[in-house]
Amino acid sequence: MSFLELEDLTLRHGLLEAVHGVSLELGEGEVLALVGANGAGKTTLLRGLAGAHRPAAGRILLDGRDITRMPAYKRVHIGIALVPEGRRLFANLTVEENLRVAACNPGRGHWTLERVLEAFPMLGPLRRQRAATLSGGEQQATAIGRALMTNPRLLLLDEVSLGLAPIAIEAVYASLKAVLAEGTTVLLVDQDFTRAAAIAHRVVCMLEGRFVLEGKGSELTREQITEAYFGLGRTVETTA
Repeated sequence: MSFLELEDLTLRHGLLEAVHGVSLELGEGEVLALVGANGAGKTTLLRGLAGAHRPAAGRILLDGRDITRMPAYKRVHIGIALVPEGRRLFANLTVEENLRVAACNPGRGHWTLERVLEAFPMLGPLRRQRAATLSGGEQQATAIGRALMTNPRLLLLDEVSLGLAPIAIEAVYASLKAVLAEGTTVLLVDQDFTRAAAIAHRVVCMLEGRFVLEGKGSELTREQITEAYFGLGRTVETTA
């Protein structure tokens, strides 16, 4: 039995179908990179998994349990955490306050304030600083740390490198290694295919709400990714 299963999942924005009957299995401890152009349905899919967007059809199973209609706050308590696009920090709270406000599920996992600050060393000197004054990279590190404070079993990361300077992207991805070392299951969305594929076990490309390419990042060619990303080839491909 897979840790996470999507069965013919459909998500809509009014009459617009943003995600079209997708199916996916994710093993515990697996890192999956989800790539695709703007408007492909990636963010909507992550919000559906987090409980922030109600599916129109299909099912979401976690450890074999149907959580399709479970509200978002209950999903946090069973181990699902979303780092949303744009970070969405509490601007007037300090770094430490942003982290502590998310602390829950004590004793279930290893993530504490101290462990988060250790994993993201850039945040230590900034713990008393208001989130509104942080750089983009520092805000992203705080947002990821806030999600970790819930001790998630499934971590959803939306647009990790969006709007960040190259040096900030490097620092954030370096710190993510500590997260992956814990064996947390991760679904990662990023426009930077090269970085995302480098830390992922598997890559799925979305186009217009559908999965059009799937395989190991090391085995997918640039031509395959380009065709899937821009819709030059419409046949769904899967590599071993």
